[in-house]
Amino acid sequence: MSIASRELTAEDHELIAYARRIVDANTDGDGGVHTMGAAVRGVDGRIYGGINLYHFTGGPCAELVALGHARASGARELSTIVAVGNLGRGPVGPCGRDRQVLFDYHPGIRVLLPTEQGVRSVRIKDLMPLGAVWTVEEGTQEFDPTLFTDR
Repeated sequence: MSIASRELTAEDHELIAYARRIVDANTDGDGGVHTMGAAVRGVDGRIYGGINLYHFTGGPCAELVALGHARASGARELSTIVAVGNLGRGPVGPCGRDRQVLFDYHPGIRVLLPTEQGVRSVRIKDLMPLGAVWTVEEGTQEFDPTLFTDR
């Protein structure tokens, strides 16, 4: 399956470097713990970071921590997010739970992740084939193909 993507911008590279600094400064070490750092950019250009809290019960992912940091700092509209693995693993795509949260809260956000063409910028909508929107008021809605037509 081919997904629509675009090449990285200078701002995208800056976001990756920010996430890399977070994970390098806060990694849990070489003991097999998969530490991830994340960075998210608000539409105003501000960057917010997060680090995962690895736990055998499934602690919060770095992306969710970064989203919480942005929200707590007053950011409501976000443009781009990336997660970077420790020990030089580079950008990593979001897990299914993170994809659904991003899709529900920030349907216009772009995600930086590895693709067949290298690390690229991809719309969250393109990572959610047949995605169903969830809201507090209405729960999960039926698949709406019009969500995926604004290319």
